[in-house]
Amino acid sequence: MDKSVKCYGSRDALYKLQDKDSLFLCVIATTLTSRIPGITGAGASPELTDYTPAADVELIVHGVPKCLPEIPQTVVGDEAAPTPAVITKASLEIADIPFLVADAGSVVKPSLPYVNINDKQGGDIATGNAVDDPEDIFNKGKLLGKTLSKFTDHLIIGESTPAGTTTALGVLAAMGYDAWGKVSGSTPENPHTLKRQTVEKGMESAGLKDNIPLDPFQAVKIVGDPMIPAVAGIAAGSTVPVTLAGGTQMTAVCALLKEAVKDFDFDKISIATTIFVATDETADINYIARQIGPINIFAVDPGFEKSENRGLQKYTKGAVKEGAGAGGAMLAAQLKGVPIDEVRNKTEELCREIFKN
Repeated sequence: MDKSVKCYGSRDALYKLQDKDSLFLCVIATTLTSRIPGITGAGASPELTDYTPAADVELIVHGVPKCLPEIPQTVVGDEAAPTPAVITKASLEIADIPFLVADAGSVVKPSLPYVNINDKQGGDIATGNAVDDPEDIFNKGKLLGKTLSKFTDHLIIGESTPAGTTTALGVLAAMGYDAWGKVSGSTPENPHTLKRQTVEKGMESAGLKDNIPLDPFQAVKIVGDPMIPAVAGIAAGSTVPVTLAGGTQMTAVCALLKEAVKDFDFDKISIATTIFVATDETADINYIARQIGPINIFAVDPGFEKSENRGLQKYTKGAVKEGAGAGGAMLAAQLKGVPIDEVRNKTEELCREIFKN
């Protein structure tokens, strides 16, 4: 393990994962929240965010999206930063790590085999009616987690959910955590005011703004998304160590686990993200995590400042930061002994092939 991984917590927990075979699962979901203009950069337009999760996993499996004529990118100024799915693809391919997809509720289905957890996408959290039956999604996730643990020594769970930091903020705030202004975002200008207004409108619409803290499933039902209970359920059902591959969205998963699973053992779980999330000056993943429990967070630095690819350089300027489990995929590659320079070189190679840049 090289110095590109920064540990917030126990480095011993990282070493315990080194000799384990990993399985990477990406959980996809969409919500009507992502259609709110300005709330996310995970798509060329609010309407196209419906396609982003399916396009991400199709790119990882096929090398091109099947559901879209163009590959998802985040436009910053006059430059486009490639989807983090290309980082995930590079990491998993170079380390030969198996990849699976689970649908927690996406409106556009990917053109590849996937496990179905939930059919219905999430609503607009501003309505106070975000997820129909989060406890059922959680319980189905538990069944999947129990099954997948029989095939691996280490389960890595990534996600692709546009506007996922806003719905994570909703769940955290509704459960009583101090998360205002602390969740990350996919653009350099993190729209904290819009996110807070959207969450507060949802709480008001549900008539529960004065009832905080809420039950975790009630919080998801009102201002969450279907990915959160799905990933929490998979982690709860797993009998092997779990790494949550994502940014501040995964703190909402941990908060749900703490309340929904009696005496939940935080030793079996960690969060892996990118250095772009961990050092994001517009957010604070560690501050949120400390309120929940002793969660080990591992942040991987791919060294994109060394890259000649201008789109990847945008990551160092606050664009994209994380998604499709990119941080966890890079960590998985390093756990198998692949140097971070090789991961970056492979990512650049795929960018040339896929994005022609």
